[in-house]
Amino acid sequence: MPTPRKNQVCLDSTPYYHCISRCVRRAFLCGQDEFSGQNYEHRKQWVVDKLAELADVFSIDICAYAVMSNHYHLVLHINQPQALDWSDDAVIERWTRLFKAPLLIERMRKGEHLGAAEKKLVAELVQEWRSRLTDLGWFMRCLNESLARQANEEDNCTGRFWEGRYKSQALLDEQALLTCMSYVDLNPIRAGINPTPEASDYTSIQARIQAHQTPTAEPDQNQSQTAQAPVKLFDFIGDEHTNQPEGIAFSFPDYLELVDWTGRVVRDDKAEAISDSLPPVLVRLGIEQQAWLDTINHYEQRFFRAVGAMDKLKQFARQLGQCWLKGQSAGKHVYKQPLPR
Repeated sequence: MPTPRKNQVCLDSTPYYHCISRCVRRAFLCGQDEFSGQNYEHRKQWVVDKLAELADVFSIDICAYAVMSNHYHLVLHINQPQALDWSDDAVIERWTRLFKAPLLIERMRKGEHLGAAEKKLVAELVQEWRSRLTDLGWFMRCLNESLARQANEEDNCTGRFWEGRYKSQALLDEQALLTCMSYVDLNPIRAGINPTPEASDYTSIQARIQAHQTPTAEPDQNQSQTAQAPVKLFDFIGDEHTNQPEGIAFSFPDYLELVDWTGRVVRDDKAEAISDSLPPVLVRLGIEQQAWLDTINHYEQRFFRAVGAMDKLKQFARQLGQCWLKGQSAGKHVYKQPLPR
């Protein structure tokens, strides 16, 4: 029996989660279907467009994404403190962008007098909506249901578009976050679809590179010209320190260097392609070269419900009421050195 979703998300352990949804029967319903000859590549843009919309509504930040032909990956940050700071009016305005407002809310917006019982009901609704705007399940529901309706309408059919529940994976420390983001951004390169990060359509790494390019920069001949909706991505803020704005505690140049270095090795699949010089971020986190590459190449086989160092995985297992989690041996292998202080 599957573990209830609410038991897999624990904000006390981490606000970062990796989510995956696959098309039903793993058919190529977002790419080129070799069997039928149909091309559904345009649906990848639907995913990106919907992500842009939801990121502007929910208090959930998008750290990384990759839209493939029969599935997509997301790395999300649940920003609960931000939602708690929103006014009641802000919560109502955000929620009603996605769902029709109840009559009671419409009356309140028009300035009509509300009785004590009605005001209490409004307060309860706002509290519920505020909670849902930081809820991973509601975010994924709004994304997947919308995409399924669009696809079924285009295909003039009914039935499932997605294969069961989405998969979620807790990222328990900054090493796990870095690994998962790199794995997600490198998906098209590992699959042999694109040669470089900047040429990888419908990925966060391409969007970040495009955002950092200057208008006068010469275009890369390998870079795709696919227009993407401007998904608001969670910022890289460099090494974390006091009074720093919230964001991913790495610098973007360091992350880009790591993804580029890893992508070259994965793409070439040759021992001589591995440089003796490790990217600085791996040195800082104490991750060995071969352990890192093995983890990127076999990520989904190594980890399941959570990713992180051995002690973090043991703690998370206890919170789930379990004695063991798949991935503990992998966590011990790749994240075996303590973080420098």
